[in-house]
Amino acid sequence: MASEISPKAEISPKATIGQNCKIYPFVYIEDDVVIGDNCIIFPFVSILNGTRMGNNNQVHQGSVISALPQDFNFKGDQTECVIGNDNVIRENVVINRATHAGGQTVIGDHNCLMEGAHVSHDTKIGNYCVLGYGTKIAGDCVIGDAVIFSTSVIENAGTRVGDGAMIQAGTSFSKDVPPYIVAGGKPIGYSGPNTTMLTLGGISEKVQKHVANAYRLVFNGNGSLFEAILQIRDQVPDGPEIQNITSFLESTKAGIMTKQ
Repeated sequence: MASEISPKAEISPKATIGQNCKIYPFVYIEDDVVIGDNCIIFPFVSILNGTRMGNNNQVHQGSVISALPQDFNFKGDQTECVIGNDNVIRENVVINRATHAGGQTVIGDHNCLMEGAHVSHDTKIGNYCVLGYGTKIAGDCVIGDAVIFSTSVIENAGTRVGDGAMIQAGTSFSKDVPPYIVAGGKPIGYSGPNTTMLTLGGISEKVQKHVANAYRLVFNGNGSLFEAILQIRDQVPDGPEIQNITSFLESTKAGIMTKQ
């Protein structure tokens, strides 16, 4: 089915628009843009060069997709902002494209970015994530799957958040947040396993106890992070979730948040 495009939208003839899209008045779309099928673009949205958008996305009023990176290292290189399928991008969201040639800012599938969220250059976000009102994600961050940011969270540059984590409202952090936990406060601290997300993910109560025991060794132990990883491998029954935890801990560059 042909797309429904308002004559009051300003769309470059070089842009590629998929089938069955609805594009409202006062939308602005530049040359180097690809939009998939069944997308809805509401009024006053700007979709700029480097956008690669999949299918079934909604972009609401005032949002800017593939904005130039707010990075002093940006020299005008050709970069991309890649958005997957089935995402909801609410009002006044800004997503920057990457800084260096060939780079990508990536938003996966089935995410919801609420009003006023900002995703900076070169950040990678997985699937089924929620970014709450006014949440700001700095450059070069990595966010796993099924992560929830509450209202007005600030993730500083170069940090990671593991799968299934939840960051509480008003939190600002500069260290990595491991998988399957609830974290928040000032300074950020460990509040326990994210049992709600684990249960929704079909993780058994037995495995949830293993996750809790692993983090007891990390946050309540007296040794180093390296020693905690060895203890997890020695004392906690193995499984995909435990392997995800230890792999995340081993690969940290920014360091792991601590318990308050």
